[in-house]
Amino acid sequence: MTDMSETELADSIAEAILAVPGVAGLHPGMFGEVGTYLPGRRVTGVRITDDGVDVHVTVHEGVDVRRTAVAVRDAVALVAPGSTVDVTVEDIAPAVRP
Repeated sequence: MTDMSETELADSIAEAILAVPGVAGLHPGMFGEVGTYLPGRRVTGVRITDDGVDVHVTVHEGVDVRRTAVAVRDAVALVAPGSTVDVTVEDIAPAVRP
């Protein structure tokens, strides 16, 4: 994957995902199973395995879900080049009404 430590990699991936327009946040999965466990904390929504990276996100209402998922995949691929990246959109955050 990369020469980064698992902590640096998980944090960098999470940061890249959250910077993608349309992403409301990282999602822990249906049963809270998606995360990278680090000393003293957990990066929710990012699972790093030997086979690649699995990310689960919540998107904002009204965005093109497929385009947002592709943008997330591309953002993660820049941080973890050569990795297989699987993106799951778990939820849609309702629009904030004024």
